[in-house]
This record gives sequence, C-alpha cells and structure tokens, in this order.
Amino acid sequence: MKKDIHPDYRRVVFRDKSGDFSFLTGSTRESSETIEWHDGNTYPVVDVEISSASHPFYTGQQRVMDTQGRVEKFRKRYGQK
Repeated sequence: MKKDIHPDYRRVVFRDKSGDFSFLTGSTRESSETIEWHDGNTYPVVDVEISSASHPFYTGQQRVMDTQGRVEKFRKRYGQK
C-alpha cells in the first residue's frame, strides 16, 4: 500500500441519541467531540440519527404491507359487474 494516502483508522464511539445507545468500534470518521467510555479512555464520538436500537426493523415496530389483501379489496370494490 502507498504511504500517507489513507486516513487514520482508530477507535470511535458512535452514539444514537434517539435510542440512547452507543457502541465503540474502529473507524476513519473524524470528530471534534470526545466522550469518556466505560473503560476510562477518551474516544472521539460521532452522532448518528438511527442505529439498531432505534430502527423499526430491529425494534419490532416495522409494519408489514398486506399486498394480497389490498388487491382483493380493489377487485371487490371495482371488479367486473
């Protein structure tokens, strides 16, 4: 690999404020904010709008569309007479 062309890879905390959830992982994201993590170290923190703690698919609040029921309702209402 070429030297001095890749961003720094370091430990970063991603924080989902709406889900009150955060996790520590490796990333190249830049941030001017920092947070003290559970291990006592200080890491850069990046705020995200949605994570697995607040996404409807993972929280079980996702609504399933019933396409077959809608087709039957359409045929019942506007079907051949």
